[in-house]
Amino acid sequence: MPQKTTSLPVLALPSLRSDAMQSESARLTTRNESRFRVDYPNSIARSVKVIALDETGRRLVDKIALLPWARATFFTSLSHEQSPVPLRAESNAVRAWLNDIAGQTKSLIEEIETADVVVMIVGAGSTADAAPLIGEACQLRNVTAVGLVLQDEETTDEAIERTLRKMRQFVTMLVVSSGDEYAEAMLTALRA
Repeated sequence: MPQKTTSLPVLALPSLRSDAMQSESARLTTRNESRFRVDYPNSIARSVKVIALDETGRRLVDKIALLPWARATFFTSLSHEQSPVPLRAESNAVRAWLNDIAGQTKSLIEEIETADVVVMIVGAGSTADAAPLIGEACQLRNVTAVGLVLQDEETTDEAIERTLRKMRQFVTMLVVSSGDEYAEAMLTALRA
């Protein structure tokens, strides 16, 4: 019995010349394409409000506020009227104030409304009592809230967890850091 053979069609490919297969990157660096290039950074400085929630946060805020920043504002404390019910950030009656490093008192809600990002800095183990009010105000106004929890060599896992539990639901990003330099690097990355 003779074996049956099948022949496959052969495709003729055009010759591939190196100049015809120029990469996208190479093509975009030509003089003709360079006229479409954007000659400035693709990101603008953001309005960043940095708020210390406790004494540990305050020490760091006082330190990094001395550095040159384009659009960062630093606050060392928050105060609000005592209320028999927990304050809700959606209420127009919220009376909460921030104190900046120069001692000026500013409205919490007004500061958040002019912010692109709010960074809350707190020491591990702190109750972070202001975090819910600040975080909720940010959420309602579509402002990104970031939490930075500072730890040291003696910080226990329980202390970190206590602070994280209080802040977790109110921030978009939550970072535990053992060094002060992280806050500076984060603000630089945010183009504050």
